Amino acid sequence: MRLGTFNLMHGRSLADGRVDHDRIAESVAGLDADVLGLQEVDRAQPRSGHADLARIAADALGARHVLFVPAVVGTPGETFRAATDEDHDGPEPHYGIALVSRYPVLQWRVTRLPAAPLRAPIVIPGPRRARLLLLDDEPRVLVAAVVATPAGRVTIATTHLSFVPGWNIRQLHLVRRALRDLPGPRVLLADLNLPGRLPRLVSGWHRLASVATYPSPAPRVQFDHVLADSRGFERLPRVLGVTSPEMPFSDHRPLLVTMRDRPGTLSID
Repeated sequence: MRLGTFNLMHGRSLADGRVDHDRIAESVAGLDADVLGLQEVDRAQPRSGHADLARIAADALGARHVLFVPAVVGTPGETFRAATDEDHDGPEPHYGIALVSRYPVLQWRVTRLPAAPLRAPIVIPGPRRARLLLLDDEPRVLVAAVVATPAGRVTIATTHLSFVPGWNIRQLHLVRRALRDLPGPRVLLADLNLPGRLPRLVSGWHRLASVATYPSPAPRVQFDHVLADSRGFERLPRVLGVTSPEMPFSDHRPLLVTMRDRPGTLSID
């Protein structure tokens, strides 16, 4: 069983600035993930050729189960508003997160997380050089699924937390609270915008992978995480390996955890 998380940066390459749908499909297929959490996902956005990037990823993996949930309607960094549940199937440009699963999904749950009430500086990567901009925060979304895996029923969730320091910690507490009444074991596949061991210290969850994922050309920090709730952790399969391959697009590298299909007790952290 392979679980992964990947911030797509709407599929744009740092090398040539293009969004190539075939390149995205080929790269995601190579991850061979059974369940994949995706962040910074576009749907019907002009900048990414009006494509449904979650559907491209699901088709590439041969996954029958996929849920894309918009966090905003419009284009981040330009004009946008907070998405609502009524916006899910609307024709406007959407930007959000998705969870893709080859395994059957028994239940979906969506939780919306409020944006920080203040602006914060953020680095915007580009083909030639990065830019530092002062941006409004965006509302965030948590997507959780109860999945029928070879190891039994597991709750697997994905999210993309705020880049505003402190606010992302508050959101992580909200995530943990939102998941606690779903069946265990519970696993979070996410870009938390929190470095290294901090998510483990804040949440109390086990850290299943310790690998730098950002920035993608030469990673120095881990913002992307695979965490497992300590409650029910003993029923998860054993971790066999962790990979974070280089990709031809995005400013993040994906993070993949491969697990054996029998219960174990191995924890990275």
